[in-house]
Amino acid sequence: MNSFTKTLIPIVLAAALEGAPGAHAAPGSLGTADVMPYDYKFIDVHGSKIAYVDEGQGDPILFIHGNPTSSYLWRNIMPHVEDQGRLIALDLIGLGKSDKPDIGYTYQDHYKYLTGFIDTLDLQNITLVIHDWGSALGMHYARENETNVRGLAFMEAIVAPAVPIPDYESLGAGGEFFKGVRTEGVGEQMILKDNMFVEVILSEMGVAKPLSENVRAVYREPFETEQSRLPTLTFPRMLPIGGEPADVTAITTANGEWLAKTELPKLYFYAEPGALNPAPVVDYFKKTLPNLETRFVGAGVHYLQEDQPHVIGKGLSDWLRRN
Repeated sequence: MNSFTKTLIPIVLAAALEGAPGAHAAPGSLGTADVMPYDYKFIDVHGSKIAYVDEGQGDPILFIHGNPTSSYLWRNIMPHVEDQGRLIALDLIGLGKSDKPDIGYTYQDHYKYLTGFIDTLDLQNITLVIHDWGSALGMHYARENETNVRGLAFMEAIVAPAVPIPDYESLGAGGEFFKGVRTEGVGEQMILKDNMFVEVILSEMGVAKPLSENVRAVYREPFETEQSRLPTLTFPRMLPIGGEPADVTAITTANGEWLAKTELPKLYFYAEPGALNPAPVVDYFKKTLPNLETRFVGAGVHYLQEDQPHVIGKGLSDWLRRN
């Protein structure tokens, strides 16, 4: 790990935990599994294999992860809702066990493969459970296909007012991290060579309690080479900051406008301190979004599924039974 990355680590950590008493409290006392409890299937989408789990019967409940995770993120949540529908969790293209084709891993690439996956499986009457970039992609799909969506459960979402972000200064100390990632050469060192998104952001900074070595090993497995880590670099370079990139700025803005109008049932999980969704974002959602239920899960930063899976699972189960 180079000196620039080492310098950024305490800066980003301070930004994530600023004003967050109890942020490193232990997650709930119920046990959690380090192993995905379901078998994987593979399906061809646009000439590449998409890995996914597919369990149960009924209307589909589609779990969509973000960066740099996979369907593995949902392993301790899905068992809570096994009797409430057909549980499907995919690995986005280039992540998890899915293929890593020679593409740019732009937002549009991910959306193309996600919609191709949904169409290939002919999923109808979908409930979306979404996080991080999975939230942007899932809300985009729901906005364009509202009649095929039953509802949305989301957490740590990439949507207004969290994004678009006006400028780096609005990110506080975290602005230095994104400046680094988006600087040619520097970002490649941080993410492609040092694997910072897996080793630091996910495993240390983005959780209330550092991940165990067993869990880290699973998240690390898809990214053994620098080339395989390209999606984890492209994602933070796509976060809308200062109007760039323009296409993702427009999409996330439209998603936010749609979310504030649609009457689709919504369930929102939030934590303290949160990362993308700190208290002002939570307050906005509570005041603005129609047909919204909220659930406070306790201590958590960004990867709430690792911090508080059973609170999320039980809350999701309750909401699904009533909707």
